[in-house]
Amino acid sequence: MINVMLVDDHAILRDGLRYILDRETDIRLMAEAASGEEMVEKLESLQEKPDVIIMDISLPGMDGLEATGYVKRKYKGIKVLILTVSNHDDSLMRALAKGADGYLLKESPAAELIEAIRTVAKGESILHPSLTKKLFQYHRQGENKDMGLTQREKEVLLCLVQGLSNKEIARKLFISDKTVKIHVSRIFKKLNVKNRAQAVINAVKYDLVDLPQSKPVRKTKR
Repeated sequence: MINVMLVDDHAILRDGLRYILDRETDIRLMAEAASGEEMVEKLESLQEKPDVIIMDISLPGMDGLEATGYVKRKYKGIKVLILTVSNHDDSLMRALAKGADGYLLKESPAAELIEAIRTVAKGESILHPSLTKKLFQYHRQGENKDMGLTQREKEVLLCLVQGLSNKEIARKLFISDKTVKIHVSRIFKKLNVKNRAQAVINAVKYDLVDLPQSKPVRKTKR
């Protein structure tokens, strides 16, 4: 069972999402909050913490980006799925930098939201397809920084950008799953990141790989 907390200041939207989530046998909406401050209070009082928090960005007081940063600092195991109307480059990059595990637009179909919840709960990250181009076109800082990556690590990093899982990377590069994990760990250390979403950001920001513009980032696995 995936325990979910919903943080959004619009009651009508919460009602609609509650109806959608209640139809799923493997997802339980355990708590709701209308602001970042209320989310903090409920998280502190809940004995059982949620597995996934669905977070809006535009919240009164503590906004969703600040709230995401709080959750990621204090509750390492909780996944945060941003669900917002904002498709601005700055909001996307700031959310991912804060540690968000996924970023969906409210225009997404219900089935896509359900799949996103299951995806982030498994430790993977997901990005709304229409935002992939924005991620690729984000202003890069620096010029083709090497960051100490070996050629093989750059190949693995490109696979991360393409959204491949460890098994898919192993098959594509003809190496073992264990070797993939070693490369991913070394990439994280050299890029000073904690998860694959942040590694992808750095790959784009520092022009570390030749990005395949025609292939969107589906999801990445931690």
